[in-house]
Amino acid sequence: MKKNLTILLAVLMLSACIPPVHAAPADAGLNLSCASAALMEKETGTFLLEENAHEKLEPASVTKIMTLLLVMEAVDSGQLSRDDPVTVSAYAAGMGGSQVYLEEGEQLPVSEMLKCVTVVSGNDCAVALAEHVAGSEGAFVARMNQRAQELGMTDTTFLNCTGLPAQGHVTSAHDIALMSRELILNHPSIREYTTIWMDSIRNGEFGLTNTNRLVRFYQGTTGLKTGFTSSAMYCMSATAERDGMELIAVVMKSPSTNQRFDDAKALLDYGFAHYSLAPVYPDAPLAPVDVLLGTAAQVQPRLERDCRLLVRRGEESQVSTRLSLAQDVEAPVEQGQILGQLDVYVGEELRDTIPILSAQQVERLSIPGIFTRMLSKLLMAG
Repeated sequence: MKKNLTILLAVLMLSACIPPVHAAPADAGLNLSCASAALMEKETGTFLLEENAHEKLEPASVTKIMTLLLVMEAVDSGQLSRDDPVTVSAYAAGMGGSQVYLEEGEQLPVSEMLKCVTVVSGNDCAVALAEHVAGSEGAFVARMNQRAQELGMTDTTFLNCTGLPAQGHVTSAHDIALMSRELILNHPSIREYTTIWMDSIRNGEFGLTNTNRLVRFYQGTTGLKTGFTSSAMYCMSATAERDGMELIAVVMKSPSTNQRFDDAKALLDYGFAHYSLAPVYPDAPLAPVDVLLGTAAQVQPRLERDCRLLVRRGEESQVSTRLSLAQDVEAPVEQGQILGQLDVYVGEELRDTIPILSAQQVERLSIPGIFTRMLSKLLMAG
């Protein structure tokens, strides 16, 4: 049995490398105006379409997605509270470009600063948050680049936390999709800010209108961030959710603001029209597995994770599962021990493999325990 489980574990490791869906070719019929684009499905992280997606380009204020990610990681880990006051330095107050005109010494809570960064792309607020989290913008940028490496963003070099022009400050549509996914997947409360259309700060004295017009004019929009400089041109990472599937559309170096939004909508429309997430379940409830020489007679198996399979529209009816589950297992049984696997197919193509694990631990019977159990069975038989 242990040899079989070892073989099964090796098979699971190999099958985990199977890609769920291949990205569509660049000639998917979209007439995009931008220099580079990418479309990703959030839950699986699958790229549905890429066009010059690894070209290194200036991201302008789309840079702030990484700034927001680091701040949200600090908030969600308890390092920061959204109510913490952030004191504005002279350096932060002196940022040019998009801003809410913070003054040196002014204080706003973290939540208000986050709102200003997401809604109106406030450079002054981004720097104030960076200094509050890391002590200086330079130290914060070092963390940005470290986090980019951890996320596999190999096309990216950050030189500031704002996206203001700087020679060598570059990323790619592919990398922007990666950091966008990390933000919206693991810090969903960012939506509280990214879905705001109009709001205000300073007790209503300073109005805010979202630079992302899709928030108002595209069904299901959940965010995320726009950017513009004269050299970067018009960029954005746009996120939207329909029927439980959230997509990330990245557009870089579009020639105008209208074309930027048109490109993003075209990507999102393509994704929603051609793909869906299909829930996957075993054909029947998982039956208990017998335990040999255990303090419990059986152990309950469970799926390692829930599964929703990314499929092309029309393939939902072709999804099927094949169950492989041990009939028995010898104690001791560890909680989380592999007992089998659920293979998920679309037609005859294997798309996913979900390990089946023991839901609890079962100790091995001691020698006196074995004799006691044997005696009990003999007495019951008599």
